[in-house]
Amino acid sequence: MRIETGVPGFDELVGGGLPVGRLYVLSGPPGGGKTTFAAHFVSEGALAGEKCLFLSMHESKAEMASDMGEFDFGFERAISSGRVRFLNVLSDLSEELLLPNAAGGFQSGIQSASDRIVKFVEAHDIQRLVIDSTMLLRYFYEQDDTAFIQFVSALKRSDATVLLIAEMTDPASYADEHYLAHGVVFLHNYMEEGDMRRGLQILKMRGTDIDTDVRAIEFGPGGLTVRQERLADE
Repeated sequence: MRIETGVPGFDELVGGGLPVGRLYVLSGPPGGGKTTFAAHFVSEGALAGEKCLFLSMHESKAEMASDMGEFDFGFERAISSGRVRFLNVLSDLSEELLLPNAAGGFQSGIQSASDRIVKFVEAHDIQRLVIDSTMLLRYFYEQDDTAFIQFVSALKRSDATVLLIAEMTDPASYADEHYLAHGVVFLHNYMEEGDMRRGLQILKMRGTDIDTDVRAIEFGPGGLTVRQERLADE
């Protein structure tokens, strides 16, 4: 079974959508479109009747609504539907979900946090989960790479389809989450003949026939659109 991302032009590149219940990493530089892609993803789910959870390190719900309000793909309607639970990392609930339990030591804390977020997903029947971004996880779990890997592995075992956003500027420099994920999508920003070009590249997608060509992307009233035009490698 596959689910649509809501990003025009993307689903055609991955066999009609993302295989459900898996973990995907969306990487790229600042301003590449990662958060907009994620907003499409939760909007598509919410407007189709799915429950979604958006954990953000960067923005509040009001800031996200303002940023995405310039587009007409339905983010505001998705938020007002009540099917998107948006939590900033500084909120009490997100801290409760993520903070290590000091009393039990760090390893105990990471296991406890992993259990809590998976149980939260299951208890609230969350079908789409976005974590924006791995900086959030590194912030809490920077003391131990093994603990970070355990957290990501726990997310993979949840029933939700997970979109994990990662800040990254070099697609050849892979991190732990890229190896653990079922799929990896990279967004590019680069200069070509004096103009800024933006592109999207699918580096990995288990169970799906893909090509790894860089496709042009653009922003317009409908948000982010992936075009069929292939761009030259950087």
